[in-house]
Amino acid sequence: MTIESRNMDHEGYIVPNALLNELHITQQEFARAIGLSLSALSHSDRLRAASTQQRLRHIVQILQRIEPWTGSASCAWSWYRAYPLAPLGGLTAEQLVSRGRADDVRTYLSHIAEGGYA
Repeated sequence: MTIESRNMDHEGYIVPNALLNELHITQQEFARAIGLSLSALSHSDRLRAASTQQRLRHIVQILQRIEPWTGSASCAWSWYRAYPLAPLGGLTAEQLVSRGRADDVRTYLSHIAEGGYA
């Protein structure tokens, strides 16, 4: 079962509660690390907003890509928060995503998955 399927409701919305439990982090820590306000995750109308769902989907896709390489979702989360990506200015995925550059991270990860150099 993928990170995405473990954290999606029957209507196709990403619901982060199970992910928070799996990562052993608080909603506040998660919101800060992905560049969203706490209210975006705590109010159902904001959680279902297209912009919030897009950010959540990007995070889930990044973690899903990294999980097989790191061994677990929590290790993928550690990578997301701490590993500097040299080709992307030495910033971490967390820093890039919070600056609206999730697509750059996903492109980088696809490049690596296809055998490209880091």
